[in-house]
Amino acid sequence: MAPGPTRAGLTDVVRLFAIGVLPTLVQGACLRRSLGVRLTAALDTHAWGCRILDDLRERHGPGPVLVTAFGRTGLVLLSAEDVRRVLSETGVSFTTANREKIAALSHFEPDAVLITPGAAKAERRRFNEAAIDRCVAGPWFHEACRAAVEEEVRPLLAEGTLTWKRFRAAYQRIVRRIVFGDAARDDERITALRDELRSDGNWFMLHRKRHRLRTELFVRCRRYIDLPEPGGLARAVRATPATAEIKPVAQMQHWFFAFDAAPISDYLTLGLLACRPEQWARARADRAYLRACVLEAQRLWPTTLALVRDSTAETQWPGGWTLPAGAAVIACTPFFHRDVRRLPYADRFEPEVWLDGRAEAEWSIAPFSHGPARCLGKEIVLSTSAMLLTELLGRDWRTISSHRLGPGRPLPRTADHTSLRFMAGDRAVHG
Repeated sequence: MAPGPTRAGLTDVVRLFAIGVLPTLVQGACLRRSLGVRLTAALDTHAWGCRILDDLRERHGPGPVLVTAFGRTGLVLLSAEDVRRVLSETGVSFTTANREKIAALSHFEPDAVLITPGAAKAERRRFNEAAIDRCVAGPWFHEACRAAVEEEVRPLLAEGTLTWKRFRAAYQRIVRRIVFGDAARDDERITALRDELRSDGNWFMLHRKRHRLRTELFVRCRRYIDLPEPGGLARAVRATPATAEIKPVAQMQHWFFAFDAAPISDYLTLGLLACRPEQWARARADRAYLRACVLEAQRLWPTTLALVRDSTAETQWPGGWTLPAGAAVIACTPFFHRDVRRLPYADRFEPEVWLDGRAEAEWSIAPFSHGPARCLGKEIVLSTSAMLLTELLGRDWRTISSHRLGPGRPLPRTADHTSLRFMAGDRAVHG
């Protein structure tokens, strides 16, 4: 009999859907729903999902498990070695243009590099690299980012309380200025259009495409590129040569969308530091340590809940079996980021792992992915986060909501950032 992969039984498929997939749908795959975030955090659904995957690994070994559901074949990864293989072979045997990802993201960025299949992907990625490198290398861009952060954080510091709603609104102004330039600061319509279409993306292929709204979004974006003196990333887009096939406005949509994950991890970073006075003081004084704190918050509560690829060719796996082309390959990030069997620091806030190389060496810890499809905007996002938190840490904040972010016990696997609140005042430890 020919060897074959481990296949999930019906019970395991139901468990994986109910505890793994369903909470993601409740939260929103493209745009987080506040009610869904609160519900999944109250139930700590990521902890349940991690237990199911750990149980599969315990029963079947570290090899991947084949799942068939709704006419779709998926390979669920259970070992860090398999994650490394898939990420390193992206662009060769695997593609980021996964069928479900295309269904979700095509609502608002149909031609973005992340979901571009085939030969066009390489050309679009080269354009993205060139435009972003132009910004990273330009002092003008960093000065513009710093000015945007300082000006938008100032009103937050003037108030005695800080809520997610106020924090996110300030961050959206920062993002508009970074992506489109200062002229877009008050263009709340462009953010509303993006979020309406992201909300449609939460339903994947079940929601009709709203072409009129998408056209309006793209037209607004184009205006900022065509200004006599564009700012932010729009300036780099206009200065970077591009063919018609590249569709620069579509590439900007992904930057605009991807940036929205950063405020979640930044806000949770503030919550973690507010409960740890010594680490708070070190983060204020040491920019490298502060960046490590942001990365650690992203490890603890990844904003991308699964790294998903589709196989583009038949691939051989240990054991002698073959994965067919067109299968989905899934790495659940909360499971790998909190793998207690591999990571002694799994459920602790330990920024040092980003300073001494331990976290970077683990390809299964991938807040910005790894390999050929790694996130090109990592440096811009982390620099912006460090600037923002440096400003906020200039004032003492303490948590005034019932979040378990303190150091006295393992941190929850699922966090509710939407109801996290702070009050400025004397330094105190809360958790």
